Amino acid sequence: MIRTLVLAGALALVAGLAQAEEPIVGNWKTVAGDTAAIGPCGGGYCITLKSGKYAGKKIGTLAGTGGSYSGEITDPADDKIYSGSGSVSGRSLKLKGCVLNVLCKSQTWTRL
Repeated sequence: MIRTLVLAGALALVAGLAQAEEPIVGNWKTVAGDTAAIGPCGGGYCITLKSGKYAGKKIGTLAGTGGSYSGEITDPADDKIYSGSGSVSGRSLKLKGCVLNVLCKSQTWTRL
């Protein structure tokens, strides 16, 4: 009986942790068709390319909660760093990178 209660409590804890995960965490298809993984790191979320020409390269760090994030985005082709932001809506992640908050480019990724 005690063993069953402990197991039930552990399962409830795991379910609660899964529900608490931020919507940005997961694998995303980029506009180039590559796969990017976003996961927790150092109090925020790191973006790492998992496929394509730049596979294995970290291309961003974002922080935030509830579907709205900000931080830095790196262009993998030239390693230039831009101030960035992201917002999750359903299965879409809209990312925006800016230079001096004036020249901005956006792209939308799709959850895999």
